[in-house]
Amino acid sequence: MSEGRFARDISDLELGDYQRAVRLVLRHPLITATWPDEKALSRVRRFGATLRQDLADAFGYRLELHGSTARLVRAKDQLDATQPAVSRTDRPFDRQRYAYLALCLAVLGRAGVQIALSELAESVAADAGRIAGLGLDPDRGADRRAFVDAVGWLEDRGALRLADGSTAAWASDPGAGEALYDVSRDVVFALFRPSRVLQHLDSVSALLSRSIANSGNAERRAAAQAARRAVVERPVVYYSDVDDAAANHLRGSVLAADLQRLTGLRVERRAEGVLLVDTANLSTERFPGTGSVAQAAVLLATEMADRVADPDGRRVKRMTPPDPRDRHQAVIAEIDAGLPTATLVAIEESRPPAVAEPDEGDGDPVKLPFVTDSFLRTAVEELLRRYASAFGAQWHADPERLRVEAVALLARFGAVIVVPGGVLVRPLVGRYRNTVATVRKRTLV
Repeated sequence: MSEGRFARDISDLELGDYQRAVRLVLRHPLITATWPDEKALSRVRRFGATLRQDLADAFGYRLELHGSTARLVRAKDQLDATQPAVSRTDRPFDRQRYAYLALCLAVLGRAGVQIALSELAESVAADAGRIAGLGLDPDRGADRRAFVDAVGWLEDRGALRLADGSTAAWASDPGAGEALYDVSRDVVFALFRPSRVLQHLDSVSALLSRSIANSGNAERRAAAQAARRAVVERPVVYYSDVDDAAANHLRGSVLAADLQRLTGLRVERRAEGVLLVDTANLSTERFPGTGSVAQAAVLLATEMADRVADPDGRRVKRMTPPDPRDRHQAVIAEIDAGLPTATLVAIEESRPPAVAEPDEGDGDPVKLPFVTDSFLRTAVEELLRRYASAFGAQWHADPERLRVEAVALLARFGAVIVVPGGVLVRPLVGRYRNTVATVRKRTLV
């Protein structure tokens, strides 16, 4: 047995299985009998008591095991716009799809053990019709596709199980096709777990974690939890993006030991910040990864690193990066723009305390190298020429799309900050300086 603070009841022989269970819950906050696979729920239940205690102590998370579900209720310090719900065709959900998903959950919450797809669509359409600018007309192709995407998302996670018929047939012709679903009430109730009554919220920021510490020990514990959350939830954590208390924990050796004990993954620390080296698919998206966009992103990172460090090239302009608080407030404002104010029930006592934001510090803000869009366009064209066989015809025909998607991927992983006219290069890009890329020749069978 370990004398550490976490996994204390886990033997060395079981530690690897326990760490896989921790990574499984962190990657999939909802686990059912079928999602993400048939073995996941049993792996979590095996260590249920220890998982519940460790996740609460380490991160301030709450693990709920009920019926055929395991639900991790996470405390969030900031909104994340980089992990949207996606359809079966990997299309990110838009406002319409999110609205249909929420209305489907509302209907299923008061439904019986079975429901027909046409009945679900009729009930959702009735609710959607009372929301200005939404509506649902199954005869309109766009509405029908958005509704089917929401139903498919629920079906993948086991909230709905097809008992008879075909969703595809109904999607092609609602008048000719039909589908009958079994409703898993355990999954439906586990999916919708708001921390507060939504009708009392005047902003999505009220759902963010706000621990009110009443002692020095409580403040230190809350800062340590926030630091650990940042490491497991973000691809890279820069000291400048968190407050001083969390940054102090990020710089300490205890955090690295705790996370390695919990997840089995190593924390890498540099002068600018830390990252969790994901060698076990903890994240749903990896970088570097496979696929043309991921390959282009790595090659672009190499080009930017060489450009910034080139002693013979023209001096790179440096700019002060945008305040992360401004970026976060922009995301909050975008979400709040869709808040249904007609159902708001104002309660004076419900207004939360102010969100803790990163300190600005006493020194001047660090300026980051600025790389222009024109440089990136030229670099992408050169990459397509140099590694022609590694990219498909669609990318050669549309290099601008490849540039935009590669830059977006780099931004999601904290490698760059997109600004008007180009990007600001963050320290993570330095990992790929002097990278040598090779392309395997395709063999013909």
